[in-house]
Amino acid sequence: MSSHCSHLASIQDVTPSARGCEECLKSGDTWVHLRICRTCGHVGCCDDSPNRHATRHFHRTQHPIIEGYDPPEGWGWCYVDEVEFDLSDRMTPQLGPIPRYY
Repeated sequence: MSSHCSHLASIQDVTPSARGCEECLKSGDTWVHLRICRTCGHVGCCDDSPNRHATRHFHRTQHPIIEGYDPPEGWGWCYVDEVEFDLSDRMTPQLGPIPRYY
């Protein structure tokens, strides 16, 4: 694991793609927590969720940075450098209430 992230400059202010995991909402599946891509705004489910859509999005796009989105947690993660960092001063606002499935 790296001790620093070489992708912090790539963090964008984004608009969430959905009020829940974009793919799970389409397929009727459930999730545990949500992650938002800080490159494009894709909202996907976490690795504790059955479908792991946030990680799948990274593998498909190579967008390196996600944020703990729901609940809002104020942290970021870089898939490439495998490092967590503080995003509490740059948290992405939610579009509205997020459905709960757990």
